Amino acid sequence: MAIERKSIDYIAENERHGRVIDQVPFWFLGNFHFFTIAIGFVGPSLGLSFGFTSLAGALGILFGTLFVAFHASQGAELGMPQMIQSRAQFGYRGVVVVLLGTLFTFVGFNVADSVLMAHGLHGILGWNETLVTLIAAAAAIGIAIYGHDWLHRIFRVCFWICLPLYTLLTAAIVTGRVPATHLVPGGFSWVAFIGQFAASAAYNITYAPSVSDYSRYLPRITRPHHIIAAVFLGATSAAIWLISLGAWLATRIGASDGLVALHDAGNSLFAGFGVVMALASVTALVATMGLNAYSGMLTVVTALNSMFEMRPTARLRLLAILGVSAAWIAATLAITADAIALLFATLTIMLYLLVPWTSVNLVDYFFVRRGRYAITHLFMPHGIYGSWGVRGLAAYLIGFAATVPFFVLPDVYTGPAARALGGVDVGWVVGLAVSGGAYFLFSRSLDLSAERGAIAQSEEILRRDNQ
Repeated sequence: MAIERKSIDYIAENERHGRVIDQVPFWFLGNFHFFTIAIGFVGPSLGLSFGFTSLAGALGILFGTLFVAFHASQGAELGMPQMIQSRAQFGYRGVVVVLLGTLFTFVGFNVADSVLMAHGLHGILGWNETLVTLIAAAAAIGIAIYGHDWLHRIFRVCFWICLPLYTLLTAAIVTGRVPATHLVPGGFSWVAFIGQFAASAAYNITYAPSVSDYSRYLPRITRPHHIIAAVFLGATSAAIWLISLGAWLATRIGASDGLVALHDAGNSLFAGFGVVMALASVTALVATMGLNAYSGMLTVVTALNSMFEMRPTARLRLLAILGVSAAWIAATLAITADAIALLFATLTIMLYLLVPWTSVNLVDYFFVRRGRYAITHLFMPHGIYGSWGVRGLAAYLIGFAATVPFFVLPDVYTGPAARALGGVDVGWVVGLAVSGGAYFLFSRSLDLSAERGAIAQSEEILRRDNQ
């Protein structure tokens, strides 16, 4: 029950107490709240029908979660947070370049979470938006401070609270107990379909930089395909369910605010049920904000350790959590933009930033080094992976640059290639292919045989430390 002592440290085998089965409810709950419902509003806001929105959402989630699930298997094998492992591709100091993108992701998600939560509770109960933001932030900070084990405990509790509530509401919708009051049939366009697909894929891909943070306490002997299956099942099932629910709420009752729509649909079933649904969903979202704060802390500590070789002390861990929290609170209180527009723009930018990294990391892990790393050298400023990983950085920057002509940021910027495609957003696909392909080609000059001695030495050190 104590506060977690670890941050970016290696988790020794005798400290690993995780269970692979716990990955299912953890990642299920990570998507089981009204924020996910709002993802289902993207397609209808672009004129897409309920059926096509649900289909595009499901395909996007399935695609995006593939990357997350494969990243998850790295946690048990390497016993460290996701971004520490990225030093092998980007270098001990060079990893800071991609850490900027991942930090933006965690802060950006908590800003969007806070805006949607505050607006929704104000619309439902008339609660003060600033007060809601501050209370939610305080709860998320507390969860992040207590750390890994408390996150898993709280997610399990929220899972069992929310599951029967959403099941009841969904059954009521399917059986017609919740009437359609504002039919918006919509239609089909490739721009809208790809927009919904990309928003859904981005939604789960954004978990990629943090997924190993929550699988690193699994025993090293855990079979990778068990971890991949558990994370994939949990993260896809909840998201597909609630994106379809969001699409129904948008096209059948004209919803534009996920929390308000959840409240109104619940109350149409019976009085007071909507409030219960809303508050349960808010609680789950606050827990997810705690996840973002925790992984944001790991990102900041990794960056400071990389640039200044600062030891990952308990004090640094606390200061990093408070710093990340201050950033998202300040941004939330300063934002006056439309919530759905903010959500879509944030997810799109996150996708552009993360796809080149995830491509480089997975290509290295599964196709270049095949999971064989000198773990102790990932914590050495002058280890075998060097300070600046030229191959990884070059592949990341080339991949990101290749996406720029394909950018689709409504009311901000649409690249020439995107305009030629009629506004269809395929930039992230380009980044994925270019970054991964470039890194694979650059890595053909790697002398992996030179790393074998360091890997053997590292394994011996870890074995002795575990005795």
